Amino acid sequence: MNDIFNFFGSILGYLLWWLYYLVGNYGVAIILFTLIVKMFLFPFFIKQQRSMAATAKLSVKQKEIQKKYANDKQRMQIEMQKLYEKEGVNPSGGCLTMILPFLVMFGLYYTVLNPLSNALHLSSEAVNKAVAMLNHVPGIGNSFNTQYAQIEIVKNFTNLKPFLGMFSGDELARLESFNHGFRFLGLNLLDTPCDASNIFGTLFRSNLWIIPVLCLVVYLATQFFSMKLSPAMQQQQQQGCIKYMMYIMSFVSAWFACTVPAAVGFYWIVSSILGFVQTLVMNKWYSLDDLNAQAEARRVALLEQEEAAIKPIPHVAIKEKAGSKKVEKRRK
Repeated sequence: MNDIFNFFGSILGYLLWWLYYLVGNYGVAIILFTLIVKMFLFPFFIKQQRSMAATAKLSVKQKEIQKKYANDKQRMQIEMQKLYEKEGVNPSGGCLTMILPFLVMFGLYYTVLNPLSNALHLSSEAVNKAVAMLNHVPGIGNSFNTQYAQIEIVKNFTNLKPFLGMFSGDELARLESFNHGFRFLGLNLLDTPCDASNIFGTLFRSNLWIIPVLCLVVYLATQFFSMKLSPAMQQQQQQGCIKYMMYIMSFVSAWFACTVPAAVGFYWIVSSILGFVQTLVMNKWYSLDDLNAQAEARRVALLEQEEAAIKPIPHVAIKEKAGSKKVEKRRK
């Protein structure tokens, strides 16, 4: 699984490095990166919204089928599939929009985790030599986390430069540029807010505590107002344990932001804010009621076309048919 996310992170790294090359700041590059990703995924979210609208419209018929074939699960599945085909609904149509953001988030994590390989795309042989070299550098060899070895090289580039002979002059210049681009609004996005083994004891060792706190607040706020804007989501929130998931996920995101490089938590914050803006747009122009009305209008128009395509029976043929029926009755 790590290899898959690392491969995906390498692909995303090309876009992230190109944006960084344009603006010269990793924080701004992440904002632009997230905006581009949201714009790319927007058609998929529209498709998901249409799928939700169509599924909600079929809920009454689904309940009837479930009640009718409660004791025959196989027949129920067959009838459900027939219903979906008849109405042109794909029940798994929204799955892609759930998977893609997940891949992007973990892909970005591996881009930040391995900046030499996935952002700068330096040769794997030189990167491996640089990581191995860290173990023998005084003051760093016994203190760095091997998981963040590539990050340590970027962070400590100035001190490590004399030991980085495995890289070419051009690669060293790119590394030096990268070293100066991770400070955003006074925050070093390469640092981790706190240690996973002692979160509360190390949370306030730097100003990066603001990242997990913002993750918590932004997630709660955006989810709360999204619920208010969407009656369907508000109704779902009242069902069973779903109403607690908003709170659970907000604290999970905050914990996650505590233990990974701040760039990942910063992406999460930007993504949540832009996601809320997307929700506003969806409710304005692609609400469930509007989509249902559009679907009904298309259905009516299609029926009218089908009726218009049916050729009327000629008047003479109708008379002949009626006459043949009278003859049959007389014979009987």
